[in-house]
Amino acid sequence: MIMKNRYCFLIMLTIAISMLAGCKEDEWLQRQPKDRITDEQIWKDPNMITGLLANYYDRLPSFSGVFNTGTSSEFDDAMWSGHVDQNGRNNFTYSDSYGRYWDYTFIRDINLSLENLDKYSSSLTDVKKKQFNAELRFIRAFVYFELVKRMGGVPLVTTQLIYNNSGDPTPLQTPRAKESEVYDFIYNELEAIKENFSETTNSKTRANKYTALALESRAMLYAGSIAKYNNLMATPITTPGGEVGIPADKANDYYQKSLAASESILANSNYDLYNVAGSSKGDNFYKLFMTESANKEVIFAKDFATGKVHGFTYDNVVRSFRTDIEGSSMLTPSLSLVESFDYLDGTPGVLKDKDQSGNYISYSTPGDIFANKDARLYGTVVYPGSVFRSQPVDIQAGVAEWDNGAYRFKVGNLGSVYTDGKKLTGFDGPRDNDQYVSNTGFYIRKFVSENPQDGVRPSLASNWWPWFRVGEIYLNAAEAAFELGRAEAKNYINKVREVHGGFPANSITTLTTDIIRNERRVELAFEDHRYFDLKRWRIAHIVWNGAESDRNAVVYGFYPYRVVRPGHPDDGKFIFQRVRPVRFVRARYFQMFNYYSSIDQNVLNNNPKLVRNPFH
Repeated sequence: MIMKNRYCFLIMLTIAISMLAGCKEDEWLQRQPKDRITDEQIWKDPNMITGLLANYYDRLPSFSGVFNTGTSSEFDDAMWSGHVDQNGRNNFTYSDSYGRYWDYTFIRDINLSLENLDKYSSSLTDVKKKQFNAELRFIRAFVYFELVKRMGGVPLVTTQLIYNNSGDPTPLQTPRAKESEVYDFIYNELEAIKENFSETTNSKTRANKYTALALESRAMLYAGSIAKYNNLMATPITTPGGEVGIPADKANDYYQKSLAASESILANSNYDLYNVAGSSKGDNFYKLFMTESANKEVIFAKDFATGKVHGFTYDNVVRSFRTDIEGSSMLTPSLSLVESFDYLDGTPGVLKDKDQSGNYISYSTPGDIFANKDARLYGTVVYPGSVFRSQPVDIQAGVAEWDNGAYRFKVGNLGSVYTDGKKLTGFDGPRDNDQYVSNTGFYIRKFVSENPQDGVRPSLASNWWPWFRVGEIYLNAAEAAFELGRAEAKNYINKVREVHGGFPANSITTLTTDIIRNERRVELAFEDHRYFDLKRWRIAHIVWNGAESDRNAVVYGFYPYRVVRPGHPDDGKFIFQRVRPVRFVRARYFQMFNYYSSIDQNVLNNNPKLVRNPFH
């Protein structure tokens, strides 16, 4: 019976189709499915194009993954204090694939979008078409910059590569361009499109003219550095075809282009260093990363305000402010970073924990040792004696009890009390070889929200991630001008130091390479610059040299102890001990093959025209 009914149904369906087949040239059968959107529909609808662009902006690559704990920070200016040594994070030698990026799927998607925009967007105005074209090309230039700064010269693919089913894949196998050619492509693309962003003039989350100039400023500075400093090495890192290495005679041209782009941004009154009257310099520096309204410093940012959230606050908030049994304190800054922030009188930032005779110097409060430091330290790091969410942090490692002519250091559990009824170890540690609490004596402040709800799952935080900001542009201008022998270089440095750091005007009278490099370290800490800066200056193998006694290759901590010495003037004061946390197993070791990441073997197998990077 069931089979008979099914048979009758099929007969009736066939008759119905036959009758409809006579309608205007099979019109019914050729209708577009209602559950699919065609290319033509997408590229005629500005809203759909904008949605696609939002997806592409979200896919922009970064070293940190943008607010994913496990950033580059833990491998240079911080250590891992989260759950016990996850994936050997503190026993780290840079692998030959470290920093690798090879996303030609993304390049293909952008190329296809550009072709579809040209093919199907006849109903769009020329202004809107230029706007979308410019945004797509900016994103592609951004991706190529992320490729070249990791891999060196890469295949420059700007159109679809379509297989013709001939059995011969050779036409699809594009060789690597020269490293200089990729940088030239980025520059030429940005120059070609920079005047076409008519609809996003004031946007900070979609590209505009000044976003393009910011990428120019950064990319050309990288190219100039590689052209100069690679060729100053005893044995420059190159390949015969120029896939790696840029001729030295190209350096000044790249520096000129970087400086010109920087100057164009700094000349625009819509952009300026963040500086709110009535607030402390340290608080201003912190808030420039957290404030979205009336923020003239941020040029371009990844937005988290439209329903997206990130877990950076949850993962890195000061221990006693956490809201979950796990989480917090994953990345804890190094003593070396803290000491790179100079004192406001211009003296080096080495903390004064001992006198010239090697005796401990005592302080009335834990925060006194950090007094009169570059204000950017407060905006970047939570240190002993500072305040977070309007409350003093509880950072004390233990007590230093005077015993028979020497101090004996004693520690306890978090929040423990000593035999004198006073604090033994603070709720915020530090605790050596413990998890979810600082192992260095410091916490990250930059990017960590002061809103208590931003550290709670599942709501988490939605503060943005600035890709480009004016502080970097000043430093780019300073470096490029310095390399070109221009006197105004120090003015750019001094401007940042005065507005962000709280230094007196014209605090630097004689600019040096070391000053420029240290300014980038403190101004741009935890913003995904340090690793690539050291690479382009060709000093990464010197800074992270694998030496177990090197203060930059090893992450050290700085532990405050309350003095227990009844009857002595130091009783109740604080002294500090420099420590190497037990969990920091091995010094950072950057090798020559790390200057350019290896190309995955599967990629090499699929394209025999690709040249391997040096040392791989």
